[in-house]
Amino acid sequence: MLISIVAPCYNEEDVIELFHDQVQQVADRLLPLGHDMEFVYVDDGSRDRTLAALQRLADRDARVRYVSFSRNFGKEAALLAGLRHASGDCVVVMDADLQHPPELITRMVKLREDGYDQVIARRTRTGDRMTRTLTARLYYRIVNRLVDIELVDGVGDFRMLSRRVVDAVVNLSEYNRFSKGLFAWVGFPSTTFEYENAAREAGRSSWSFRGLLNYGLDGLLSFNNRPLRAALHLGMGLLVCAGLYTAWIVGAALVNGVQTPGYVTIITALTGLAGVQMIMLGVIGEYTGRIYYEVKRRPHFLVKATNVDRAKDLIP
Repeated sequence: MLISIVAPCYNEEDVIELFHDQVQQVADRLLPLGHDMEFVYVDDGSRDRTLAALQRLADRDARVRYVSFSRNFGKEAALLAGLRHASGDCVVVMDADLQHPPELITRMVKLREDGYDQVIARRTRTGDRMTRTLTARLYYRIVNRLVDIELVDGVGDFRMLSRRVVDAVVNLSEYNRFSKGLFAWVGFPSTTFEYENAAREAGRSSWSFRGLLNYGLDGLLSFNNRPLRAALHLGMGLLVCAGLYTAWIVGAALVNGVQTPGYVTIITALTGLAGVQMIMLGVIGEYTGRIYYEVKRRPHFLVKATNVDRAKDLIP
């Protein structure tokens, strides 16, 4: 079995060679069992010398294939590029910062031999800050009530995929991609095991709070239209409330006569309704913007340098 290791890289100059050495050790242990490996690295427009490091790895190891983007297109585009260029019978998707322990690949291979199409590594939250743990649990609880698929807390991109799962995911050509959701959407027999997340060996995470927030919104909006339905229900509820309030005002006027209307009541009602309208417009605008990007059909990424078949880079 040929195993492809797909690792997106962004400013990983300090750790990429150490990562390759550790994964190569796993490959050497699997080779006597009849499993070979290839390494597919995707440089997501790094600002350091990550590309030079990948070129050095390719010079000394013929199994290394690299793709370097013309700019930073994001991790989702890097994952898609890696899956497109992977030719293995199965593919292991993992981060290049060594937070995904390479020694777990051996365990994935054993579970893959049991017939599973997806072998998923689910990290525990041991050592995480309490605020981060509670925020994550709240997010997944809310999202799983809304989306049409199940997203599991602690499950990320670290997993082994069979060839038919890889082909299914690559054939989903949507521009706004949320790989964690796509892996769940395609289905196929899956199994999950837990592991403790490791610390970064070098460098610092490129994820900011804003980036994590946008990533969470992508997960919420990519697999359902319930926010639009919620906006409709909220509008109907406000209409009913406005009708009841109007009936109450008219009834009070008929019984007690016309009184001077309250300034505070009017301002509060106008401000509240304006805020609700802006939220509704924002939800509609978010979906409209996604349609806007989809109909343009721009490529997900542009390649600056690679040592593999350039024809695959032209797929939109």
